[in-house]
Parts: sequence; C-alpha cells; structure tokens
Amino acid sequence: MTTPSQIPPLARAAAVLLPADPPRLSRIAFWRPDGAPPLPGLDDLEDLTVALPVSGREEGSTVASRTVPSLTLSVRDALPVLTRVRAARAEAGDDRRPSGAAFWGAACLLALRLAARGRLLPGLSETAHDAWRFGPLDAADVEQLQNLAAAMPPEAHAVPLSGTDVLRLPEPESEIRAFLGAVADALPRTPAAVPAAGGTAFAAVPAQHIPEQRDWAADIAAGHDAGVRLSLRIEVAGLPGDDGNSVPVISGTDDGEDAPGAAFSGPPRFSAVLQLHSLTDPTVVADAAEVWAGSSPSPAAFGPHVRTETLLTLRRAAAAWDGLTPLLSAAVPDRVPLAEEEIAELLSVSVSMALEAAGLHVHWPGQLARRLTAHAVISPGGQRDAAGQDSGSALPSSLPADALLSFDWRLAVGETELTGNELDELAEAGRPLVRLRGQWVLVDPAAVRLARDRKSRKLTTVDALGAVLAGSSDEGGELVEVRASGWLESLRRHLTGHGAADAPLPRQPEALAATLRDYQLRGLAWLEQMTSLGLGGCLADDMGLGKTVTLIALHLRRQQQPATSGPTLVVCPASLLGNWEREIERFAPGTPARRYHGTARSLEGLADGEFVLTTYGTMRLDAGRLAGLPAPGWGLVVADEAQHVKNPFSATARALRTVPGRARVALTGTPVENNLSELWSVLDWTTPGLLGRLGTFRRRYAQAAEGGDPASAERLARLVRPFLLRRHKSDPGIAPELPPKTETDRTVSLTAEQAGLYEAVVREGLSEISGSGDDFARRGLVVKLLTSLKQICNHPAQYLKEDAPVLTGRSGKLELLDELLEAILAEEDPGGVLVFTQYVQMARLLERHLTGRGVPTRFLHGGTPVKRREDMVRDFQNGAAPVFLLSLKAAGTGLNLTRAAHVVHYDRWWNPAVEDQATDRAYRIGQDRPVQVHRLIAEGTVEDRIAGMLQRKRALADAVLGSGEAALTELSDSELSDLVALRRSGA
Repeated sequence: MTTPSQIPPLARAAAVLLPADPPRLSRIAFWRPDGAPPLPGLDDLEDLTVALPVSGREEGSTVASRTVPSLTLSVRDALPVLTRVRAARAEAGDDRRPSGAAFWGAACLLALRLAARGRLLPGLSETAHDAWRFGPLDAADVEQLQNLAAAMPPEAHAVPLSGTDVLRLPEPESEIRAFLGAVADALPRTPAAVPAAGGTAFAAVPAQHIPEQRDWAADIAAGHDAGVRLSLRIEVAGLPGDDGNSVPVISGTDDGEDAPGAAFSGPPRFSAVLQLHSLTDPTVVADAAEVWAGSSPSPAAFGPHVRTETLLTLRRAAAAWDGLTPLLSAAVPDRVPLAEEEIAELLSVSVSMALEAAGLHVHWPGQLARRLTAHAVISPGGQRDAAGQDSGSALPSSLPADALLSFDWRLAVGETELTGNELDELAEAGRPLVRLRGQWVLVDPAAVRLARDRKSRKLTTVDALGAVLAGSSDEGGELVEVRASGWLESLRRHLTGHGAADAPLPRQPEALAATLRDYQLRGLAWLEQMTSLGLGGCLADDMGLGKTVTLIALHLRRQQQPATSGPTLVVCPASLLGNWEREIERFAPGTPARRYHGTARSLEGLADGEFVLTTYGTMRLDAGRLAGLPAPGWGLVVADEAQHVKNPFSATARALRTVPGRARVALTGTPVENNLSELWSVLDWTTPGLLGRLGTFRRRYAQAAEGGDPASAERLARLVRPFLLRRHKSDPGIAPELPPKTETDRTVSLTAEQAGLYEAVVREGLSEISGSGDDFARRGLVVKLLTSLKQICNHPAQYLKEDAPVLTGRSGKLELLDELLEAILAEEDPGGVLVFTQYVQMARLLERHLTGRGVPTRFLHGGTPVKRREDMVRDFQNGAAPVFLLSLKAAGTGLNLTRAAHVVHYDRWWNPAVEDQATDRAYRIGQDRPVQVHRLIAEGTVEDRIAGMLQRKRALADAVLGSGEAALTELSDSELSDLVALRRSGA
C-alpha cells in the first residue's frame, strides 16, 4: 500500500485501468509519460505498455506505444489513493487539466456516491463469474458519467486495445463503466453481503463460476435501465375547524374565538403514505398501492423489479427509523398510521437525515407551517418601541466602550415571530401539532424546548459589533443569524458603507501642503471616521499609493478638535525614520517632528500636535516610558509596515500592545504574508477584541477560509472589511498615470560545476534526512538542504564560502545578470537597476564582480547605519550609481526608488507578497517610466518548481499563502526528493 507521504508525487502521475474478469480483480497502474518511475525509490515496479497520440496530433489519431515502469494496485487498494490524489491537487490549488490519477480520483467520487445510495445489483461477468455492478443509474448519474468521459485525458486510457491491426485507445465511456464495475464488485465483498446464488458467491473475494445462474442474472439485468426512489407523504385527518378536536391553541389568536390553552375533543390522525418515483422519468410518481395493484400511470417507468427494489430500500429506511417496520410485513406497503410521538421523531433533524441517507424523503402537508427558526437581536438598550425597533437609533459620536449590549433570542415559525409567552406555551404543550395565530403548525417539541431554554446575555460593544458585522454568531457549535437594532444597526450600516464611490469627497486639511488624490481623500475620510468612533483601522493600500501622506493628513485633521488632538507616535522600521521626517517636513511644514531613537532620545517638551518617530526596536526597549506619557497621552499611535508585528506572541507585538492611544492605525501593503493569524494580530491591535481570541478566530474563520470554504471566507470578509481598507494600483481610477509594469521569469541553465554540486548535495542531504529520527532535527536538515541548493543556484562561490573566488564562468545567473546590465546600461536613458537578493554574502559577491567590470554600485543591507542608508538612496535617485544592490529583508519595504526602471530578483523569496513589496520600491506613485521586473530562475531545480507554485498562488485574488520554507520542512522524504531533484533538459 502507498503511504500518505506518497500521495503528492502520485497526484502528478498518469493512471490507467487494467480490466479483468471478474471486475474486482482489475488493477490501477500508475506511471509517468516521461518514462520516470511514478514514485522514487520503489523496486517492485512492473513494465507497462502504453500508447499515446503522436506529438502534435489530436486524440484518436495515430498513436505510438512505449514501455514504462508502473506501480500497480488492486482497485480496492487504489480507491483511497485516488481519492486522496484528487484532494491533494485541490489543496494545492492546482486547476490545470487533471492528470490520469486525478481524473480517476473524480471517477472514484461517482462510484462511492452510487455505493452510498445503495445502487448495487448482483449479476454475472462475461465469463459467468459472480459480479456486483452499479444500477440502476438515473438520468443524472448517466449525465455525470458522460461528462467524465468527455473530460478524460489521453493518459487515463492509454493502454492499447488488443486484437486490432493498428494501435487504438479504448473508448472513454467504456473505460469508466468498466472502472465503476470494478469498484462495485470490490466494495461489498464481506460476509455481510447477502448471497444471491448460494454458497459464498457475491460475498467472497475468490471468483465463483456459476453459469447455471445466467437466466437469473438476465432477469436482474432487465431492470438495469429502470428503478425507483421512495418518499413518504404525511397526511393529517381531522384537522379541527369548528368540530372541536383536541389540539392546543397558542395565545388565543385564532380569530379571537379560542381562549388561551383551549382544547378540542378528539386528536387529529396522522398517516404516512409510501410513494414511488421513477428514476428514469422524474415526472412519474405513484402511490405504492397503485403500483402493487398494477394501476400506476406508467408501470414501465418503474421496471419489472419494482417491488423488490422498493422492499430493499424500505428495509434500509426501516433500519434507520423503526416507525416504518409495519410496512415491511404488510401485504401492500402502502400506508402506516403514525402517533404524535412518531410525528415528533420525524420532525427531528437526526431522523430526517437518517431517512435521507437511506434513500427516503419525507413530504409534509403544505398547509402546515413547520419551520422553527432562530436568530439573535443585539440591541443597545434592549427596549423596543411599538414598531418593534429599539429607541435611540442615532449614530453615536463615539462608542461607549464600557457599555453592555443585550443579546436576545428571537424565534419564528414560518414567517411568524413568536412572543415569549407563545414560546412558553409551545414548549409546555409538548405536541407536534398546534394552532398558532390562525394557522396549523407542525414543530419538533424537543427543538422548541431547546429554543426556550436559550438564555439572553450581555455583550461588550466590540463583541457586539463583531457579531453584527459577521452576521452570525457561534452558539454551541451552531451558526446563528445575528441582527442589530438601535444605534448599533446605524453603526453597522455606516461602517459597511465606507469607500462608496458616490459618497461626497471630504475636504483635505488646510495645513496640508499637498493635493490629495480622490482615493486618498476617501482613505482620509475612512480613517477619520474610524478613529473618531474610538475604533482602529488598517490602511492596506498597495506600496507606493501614499499611505504616509494620508496619515499625515489624518494627524492634521485630528488636531482641529480637542477631543482628538494630541501627539502622534509613529513606530516604523529604522530605514523609514528619515523618510517620515522628510514627508512631514514636505507635506506638513511647521508641524514639529522628533526622532525618538539613539542614545539621546527624549520626550521632554513634547508638543500637543507633534510627531514622535521611533523604531520597533526602540519601542520594545522603551515601551514602559512610551506608555507612561502624561495625560491625555498619545492622540494617535501608528504602526507603519505593521507586518513587523504579525506574530502576536513576539516581544515587539506584546510591547506595542502596552502603548495606549486614543486611536490606533496600522499601515501595511501586505496585511497577510503567510496566514490569516497575521491579519488577526494586526486588527486585534488596532481594535482589541474585534476578532475574539486567536484560537477561536482560527477555528471559526481562518482554518475554513484557508481550506477554501467560500462561506467562511465571506463571513470573515464581512467582519474585517470595515476595519481594513485595501486598494491596488490596478484598481480602476486609483493610479491611472502609472506606467506599465512587465514581469518576466528568466530561466538559466546551471553550469557543469553547479549541476555537479547540486546533485551531490541532493544525494547527501536526502540520505542524511532519511536517517534522522527526530522531527526537530529533520526540519533543520531540510532547511539546510534548501538553503544550500538555493546558494548553489546563485553561485558556487556562495555555497563554498570562498574568500577570494573567481566569479566569471561559474554561474548561469551571473552570466545572465551581466547580459541584462550590459543591455540596460547601453540605453540612452536607462534609469536605474535594483538588484534584490536575500543573501548579504551573495550581494557582496555581486558588488565585487560589478566593481571589477567598472559598474558603479551601492549596497544596502541590514547592517547599514540609518544615515548611510539615506545617503545611498539620495545617491541612487540622483544618478550617482546606476545599480543598487539590496538585501531583500532590509530594503524590501519603505524605500522610494522611483529612478529605477528595472528590478532584478537575483534569487526568489518564496512568498509573492514579499517580492511584490520589493518591486514596489520602484513601481509606485512618482514613477514616470515603464518598469521591467526580471526574476532569475535556475532551470530544472527546486527554484523552478517553487516558481510554478508561486505563479498559481499569485493568480488567486488576495490569496492566503503558505508558510514558505517552514511548510516545506513537513514534506515526506519522497515529496522532498521530488521537489529538489535536478531535472535536466530533455529528460
């Protein structure tokens, strides 16, 4: 058997069916069209002759055969492999044409659904052996089978037909039917299978040759194209009108004639009528009594074995609910009387789901309302006026942080909302049929009692706001609809309307020495709205769209009102201190700004409207001092490049949470770099408590959303959208003057030295990893292997850590970089070139190499002093050096390098969001020339495979990314081998 670790490699393999007689002996063969083994390291492979269309020709034209190694499994053993293969492709976001293995995984789902519905018939194979098959198939089943056949890739039916003069592939539909037959014949092979022809036939795996049963099998086969499904029609007799039957009347609202609690004599009578529905013609429905009497409208539509099929389905349904047992012993299974207790059982969710699974649907009388629904209303005061609305619906000027809001249950039957008294009376009646406000109502008494026992409670303002924005609340594992009333509903409408295109644009502060664009004015209005309410927000515009100037405008606007004025603390990376200082001086001249950084840092003489600029490191050291600012304290606290606090458990994030302010704003171009927990960390800082506890957030939203559940993703979007404003450069009307950006992946071949090193490191690394028994040590070895391979792809000298290396002629990437720079710098007005690498050592090698070639450079890395950084940026922008070498981690954010017209990613950071941030150093507002992005990729290596993965991730809108190298440490040995193996050209 294959192991779970072998599934991802098999997901990329082809697979074919090798039919047999009887069908349960059929096998699935996994193989690869390139002739490589389907799984690395396996010895027990079989030769397989396959045929595929000649290159360049259409399917069905001339084919050519070849022999490839294959892994073969019995159909029974292959089932879990094929289903997991399909799931593995879905989890990886792989939406390309399915491989042969993934295709048969889809066919498995059809087979398993048929088996779950009991669509199994006994019969004989062509050689008269006992064989189960699926049947009868309804129209939807046949349509799905034909759709699968139309989508079958050539490699899924590539075993050539025998006995023909030319090589031909089998017909897709016949292959799928053969596969379904093999699955059907393999699944019920247990002692529990009822022998249809005596002995162990149809129960044992060994083939039973029973030619004497041909006539019986032909009789069974005659019903293959017909069939039935069952339903129960619930009827109620003796509904009271004026004749007075004993049924509770709730609240005396029946035309004013019935007193509360009044009852009539003689209860109503319930019965269940068995109905049959044709599978081949859904319009044909008949009562069982009609079918048994031979008077049904279209008897041929049900097939010749309708009674047997009906009793088989009825037996399964009776096993799920014993109220149907009397039908099994009746001469005609037409009707069964039901007591009120049995009606109550049928109304319960557990019984109805069990009957549905057994193939029997329940139809209730249309004149009886029976749906009990619940939702919650959150109201500020809990007081409702005559119209049912909370008083005090005006939007508050600021949120009452300490207020407790009422979380009250509302229940309804059909469209009728129940009062508290009505709910109590329903629960006390304990009957499934009651009279409510002039209509008859069927309800599950147990559900009514559970609803009555739910208690109202109190919520904080932030918890209440989170619930009404999400539109639902998790109550004991059940998602319940939540509505708002009063000023909370006004606030919800106000928040969810932010950014409306037709909203009037606000005026910018008079003290701002800039003209804000329309989208920046809308961002200012949104920030002002959120902060004035006492809520925080995350401005997550793309890099280069002017988040800094928008925040400066917000600071100036807040100084105009005493309730919001005060100093603003900006926490940012060290490389951005100078940029903030220059932007404040440029856009808010006369506004005081100080650096709280270095040994002479001080808060003495702090002005009310002053900016204080500090770094994350300094803030972490001086959190107590910054938090102890005398009243009224910070008017605004800003976290720039807020992804620096994406880990909520880091010392930096914990320290930032201790610094209070009247409002908090996060600025970042990448609110999510790796997973949704990072989004929680940012928004829980800006608006504490909004998303609940991290564990609850992960369970309720993140895990399902990251797993592809659209409903969970939409609930999360409704909750966070009002607190996160995100605009992209590509959005209509945002930055129409930006020039085009062209992105190119440039693949290069490894040199002979690189290829030799690469293969040796792969061989030694995998051997060391496979021998490691400790998970922690293994993860370290995987990271070491990946790092070594990336360095070899860059340059052998980086991996070998050579002190005085010869650089030319040894690296395909370096040769391509030389060619690119030569072509770029030969242009009349080339602009500048940014070269990013994640390795400082590699950047030093590039600096040495380019200097030797006479190319002036600047080199910025994490150890560069702040003052020196500012000088380098100025030199590059002024044209003093055409090439700027940058460490990706140290220079991927915050810098404004619009002189650059070319961006080169010498090596890949395995996260598209981080690469995009680096590119945006050049592609931002102020750029007036087209930007070309060059990504260098070593062909056939781990970089090549990762590039494909990143391309799929980048194609998903606002994708939730994996965790880069950390996730790769969890790969199995075979998965890791497939990832890092060197694929040479033509292999």
